[in-house]
Amino acid sequence: MNTKLLSANAILPQYDRSKLIPRLVHLGFGAFHRAHQAVYADILAQNQGSDWGYCEINLIGGEQQIADFKQQDYLYSVAEMSADAWQCRVIGVITQALHIQTDGLEAILQALLQPEVAIVSMTITEKGYCHSPATGQLQLEHPLIVQDLANPQRPQSAVGVIVAALAQRKAAGRPAFSVMSCDNMPENGHVTRNVITAYAKAIDPALAIWIEANVTFPSTMVDRIVPAVTTDSLAQVARQTGVRDPVAVTCEPFRQWVIEDNFVAGRPAWEKAGAELVSNVLPFEEMKLRMLNGSHSFLAYLGYLAGYQHISDCMQDEHYVKAARHLMLAEQAPTLNTPGTDLEKYADSLLARYRNTALKHRTWQIAMDGTQKLPQRMLDSIRWHLANGSDFACLALGVAGWMRYVSGKDEQGQPIEISDPLREEIAHLVAASTEGEARVQALLQMDSVFGRDLPDNQTFVSAVTQAYLALLAYGARSTVAKVLAR
Repeated sequence: MNTKLLSANAILPQYDRSKLIPRLVHLGFGAFHRAHQAVYADILAQNQGSDWGYCEINLIGGEQQIADFKQQDYLYSVAEMSADAWQCRVIGVITQALHIQTDGLEAILQALLQPEVAIVSMTITEKGYCHSPATGQLQLEHPLIVQDLANPQRPQSAVGVIVAALAQRKAAGRPAFSVMSCDNMPENGHVTRNVITAYAKAIDPALAIWIEANVTFPSTMVDRIVPAVTTDSLAQVARQTGVRDPVAVTCEPFRQWVIEDNFVAGRPAWEKAGAELVSNVLPFEEMKLRMLNGSHSFLAYLGYLAGYQHISDCMQDEHYVKAARHLMLAEQAPTLNTPGTDLEKYADSLLARYRNTALKHRTWQIAMDGTQKLPQRMLDSIRWHLANGSDFACLALGVAGWMRYVSGKDEQGQPIEISDPLREEIAHLVAASTEGEARVQALLQMDSVFGRDLPDNQTFVSAVTQAYLALLAYGARSTVAKVLAR
């Protein structure tokens, strides 16, 4: 047992960890969860004597991470980084960690079957829901779903595992739990309900009826910038804490969590750790998805193409700063319904966070999984502008930036490593089209991203095509500089 972290130069757990009860099961023990939801639980245990503990589960990847975590007696450190200060915290609220490859499916289902489990939460990224981002519906033809429907007792997807656990709880006469998505999707609770009930209906209609009657799917909005863990960032944490911790994460000091208060079996007092419990999360979700995540994607594609490795590098270019602020306030803000919120203040606070040079938030990392992100971050807003006859030049440039990025070569002709669940489809469309207008037409064929309405809208197609051709002719830096000078 390695408990060296308990001597680290950090805020340490002062509560009795043996009294923690794993009422929370979380799927996706990634960097974001470790820096966000687990921190809230740790603060509650530390300051309020909460006994709400976590059981962590990984279904895909992260085998070594779980093994390292077990070696550390389920302890790890979170380092909040800014240009002029660091603060580290050792998290101790996790009591169990499982991986489907090393511990087996049965152990995972047993963990989910525990009667004290009240909430199953998820950070599995948008692609983990096996849904169509354009419609929010379950993709029954998704390879993981096809496999799980053929063998529902041995599921591999998060959707299949949760439904299998609920089926066992129903059969055992145990109460249901709430299922809470913490991923960046509008109305993520509704998406989760859609995919869970659609899958259940496909294997057992009676189970689907029981789930609809007994399970709640609260929506959430989560916000904290958490760069991917690197060898350098782990070394930085080790220098700060004096302890080597392969499970450590770094993040910005800011954190926010807005939660729909709709739980069937109780919940922690998250509001005592700074979370906001509300009846309707959607306005908060859309504000964050469009203004923060939308500008992040804009900067990621166009910044990467310009040679900017990190978001903070983009912030050194006045044209990128102006374009990002214009996108937020002139093109995203009008689409929102957030009475009482100072959106100009919010936009400026986002730009201040982006300038944090201590956070090495890679443009390549944010550019990942674009097919899953574009609909909610940019395309929904574009539909609003098309309906209202208003300008969306920066949004069109963001979409064109994605198309230029996934074409696979940067402006110096160097290959771009594309990370996307639809990478093969993208590669086929790119290979089958010539550069220029034909490339735009080819990528617009992706119904799961653009639906069928946008490719048929000449205003949209023309705006994206012109932006794409400008990127080819002038490069990303010059095009961003010119987009507001029309």
